[in-house]
Amino acid sequence: MTLKLSNAQIAWRAAQDIADGAYVNLGIGFPEMVAQYQPPGRHAIFHTENGILNFGEAPEKGSEDWDLINAGKKAVGLKPGAAFFHHADSFAMVRGGHLDVAILGAYQVAENGDLANWSTGPKGVPAVGGAMDLVHGAKRVAVITDHVTKDGKPKLVKRCTLPLTGVGCVTRVYTSLAVIDIQDGHFVLREKLAALSLEDLQAQTGATLHLSGPIGDLVIPELSDD
Repeated sequence: MTLKLSNAQIAWRAAQDIADGAYVNLGIGFPEMVAQYQPPGRHAIFHTENGILNFGEAPEKGSEDWDLINAGKKAVGLKPGAAFFHHADSFAMVRGGHLDVAILGAYQVAENGDLANWSTGPKGVPAVGGAMDLVHGAKRVAVITDHVTKDGKPKLVKRCTLPLTGVGCVTRVYTSLAVIDIQDGHFVLREKLAALSLEDLQAQTGATLHLSGPIGDLVIPELSDD
């Protein structure tokens, strides 16, 4: 079985590309981990749809203030200069193009940048949240995800077969095996695990991987998902 990155390691890699001072929204669940791995000397300003800007790390267990939560209903702290605002104002920030980056999870990403991340089909429980606004309001949309589904099917595909969240919106995907850009309607491979051959990676990808320049090694520190 091919070795792969943990969720924490994928989140770490995505965090390395967030610029200092960027306004960032992290999707509920796995993407929230990205906030833990900001590089030293950088300070991103995190936004949550329920109305906080510049929230910080979760308080210690037992000292939470449950009036201070993010969109995933997790307790958060506040950083100096943090602001509270109405839910409608929060979405005005999103729709007005004031966020630099949105980092979301995915069920499928197509080679043209289409994203499906809110429904697994008729039998699934829909949970779109603010994703449809985020994918077209943020200046850059990135996805973090396992490279394949639990039953081994590609999550990076030629065309999405699940209900779409957004059309042509994703520009970079961080997976458990690789870092892949979406350019001119194609998947362009930027980094992969050194132990994984290009052929093996292609076999787990549902559309052609294009090459543009050297492929970097995906080098990640040892991290725990705990």
